[in-house]
Amino acid sequence: MRVKICGITNLEDALISIDAGADALGFVFYKKSPRYISPDNAKNIINQLPPFVEKVGLFVENSSNEIDEIANETKISSAQLHWDIDPIEFSRIKINKIRVIRAKSENDLDLYKNSYRFVDSYVESFGGAGHRLNLDWFKNRDNRKIILAGGLNVENIDEVAGFGFYGVDVSSGVEAYRGKKDKNKVIEFIKKVKRIEN
Repeated sequence: MRVKICGITNLEDALISIDAGADALGFVFYKKSPRYISPDNAKNIINQLPPFVEKVGLFVENSSNEIDEIANETKISSAQLHWDIDPIEFSRIKINKIRVIRAKSENDLDLYKNSYRFVDSYVESFGGAGHRLNLDWFKNRDNRKIILAGGLNVENIDEVAGFGFYGVDVSSGVEAYRGKKDKNKVIEFIKKVKRIEN
C-alpha cells in the first residue's frame, strides 16, 4: 500500500518522509490552509529531493491554467483536486490529476469508481481537519483505486488492513503541530502501513 505524506512545508519534513519510505509528498497550494506553501517555496524543496518520489500539488478551485502554471514552475508530478471541478476544465489540465471525493455517505464512494481517487470525509473546510470516514462503507467493495484520507494516524492505521486500498494519505495525523511533522510519527506511520497486507 502506498503512502502519501501531505502538508509538506519544509525540506526537513520532506526528507524525513522520503527516508521513512513515503511514496509521495503533498504540497498544499490552497492559501486558506495552515499548511499552505507558496509555489516558490515548494519549487525550492522539490529541487532538492531525490528521484522517484511523486510530488503532488493540492488545489482548491484553481483554473486549469493556474494549475498548469504552478506545475511548470514547481515540477510537481500530479494535481490533487479538492472540489467538484467542471469536466471541461478537468480535461484541460495537462499533468496527471486525481479527484478528491469528500464523502458524505456510502453512495459517494461510487463517484468516479473507474478512476484512481482520494476519498476523504466531508467537512466545510478543505482537508487537514482530521475527520475519519466510516470504514464499514468500504466493506465488500473494490477499493483498489482508492487512496484513503481523513483522520488517519499511528494509533488507527492498522484498522485499514484487509480493505485493499491503493494507498493512504496523512497530514495532521503525523504532525507535531500544524505545518510541522513529527519525525517519530512519520516513521511509525509508514512502518505500520508497509506491514499491512491487503
